[in-house]
Amino acid sequence: MKKSSPSRELILKIESLVLFRNLLEDPVITSFLKSLKESVSGSAEEESLSPSYPEFLRRLYPQTTNFSRYLLQRILDDDNFFVRAKAEGKNLPEFLDLALNRELSSLEELSRIIPDQLKAFHLHPELLPPYETEILDFHKAFAEYLDAIQGHGYGIYRQYGFFHYGQEGLIPVRYPDNQKLSDLIGYQRQRDLVIRNTEALLEGKSAANILLYGDAGTGKSSTVKAIANEFRDRGLRLVEINKHQLHLLPEIMDLLPSSHLFFIIFVDDLSFTKNDDDFSMLKAVLEGGATAVKKNVVIYATTNRRHLVKESLKDRSQEELFVNDSLQETMSLSARFGLFITFERPDKDSYLEIVHHLATERGLPIKGRELDKKAETHALLCGGRSPRAARQFIDLMANDIEL
Repeated sequence: MKKSSPSRELILKIESLVLFRNLLEDPVITSFLKSLKESVSGSAEEESLSPSYPEFLRRLYPQTTNFSRYLLQRILDDDNFFVRAKAEGKNLPEFLDLALNRELSSLEELSRIIPDQLKAFHLHPELLPPYETEILDFHKAFAEYLDAIQGHGYGIYRQYGFFHYGQEGLIPVRYPDNQKLSDLIGYQRQRDLVIRNTEALLEGKSAANILLYGDAGTGKSSTVKAIANEFRDRGLRLVEINKHQLHLLPEIMDLLPSSHLFFIIFVDDLSFTKNDDDFSMLKAVLEGGATAVKKNVVIYATTNRRHLVKESLKDRSQEELFVNDSLQETMSLSARFGLFITFERPDKDSYLEIVHHLATERGLPIKGRELDKKAETHALLCGGRSPRAARQFIDLMANDIEL
């Protein structure tokens, strides 16, 4: 016996969504609704199956087989004016709360439509595989989401912790570096400075912009990324830009929420050439003014160059009246950062300490002087001692590879 078709009234309610209207652009949901309409109208052709239900499954299956959970997740990931207002602590009229409850009830009802209801009017329903549903409380789930929005954010800020900037604006990094502070060895004093400054930011205090200077492979970038991972649940997000995007800093900062979340704008391997427009923009932002950094944003940059500007002997022989003033200007950008933290290349003992820690962590059988000798040989062949060289050496040893 065929089950009764879903209500036409439900379709009308879904098509009348306002707060969650973005959901009507989701490919899975749109194909589901199309199949639902065909089931209600009984419009399947005599000689063929309607393609809407198979198309819905084709879009759903790569992500999940449970439509109820899929729909709830899309609701919680939706970026709309209601959740933005709630995140910023704004008071909204009561009729919007009533609209929220009404739309959540309609979407919850939609999530409980079982496969047999969609397949009821198809010519050969036995040919169509099912999908899963379950009874979920959308109202409770959304209330819990709003309670945690201060730390977890909304929309893409809820889903992701790392971003970069492109032509389409902020783009989430789907597979970020999952570096943890506990994975990093040595340089504890330097890392503590960055951690304490970041905690000041998260506590609403005046935090400094930081320049991390030192040799390649000493853990400058890893420190920043590990801190972003460590404090994600407290509302910290990282936006990585390259040096050639510095002139876009005002535009990028305008995109960032001004409350409830905190951002590190991260520039890796920073350096400039003489008369570089990006140099002037970064200097203006660091000095404060019309393009000053927001209170919930800090700039963390790494560099291998102490004075940031690539300078040649030719630059010192320019026919300029006040050459020293010009040179001082190009060399002073590093002083505009509130914190200047140096990551020096480790000495032999520090390097071997890192090697032994990693070897124990990986359970390598080689120990003592034999391990020291191989590690030193590796550093000699690979440009010197550094935490990066130590980790690369241990990775090779774990795979029985020796240079």
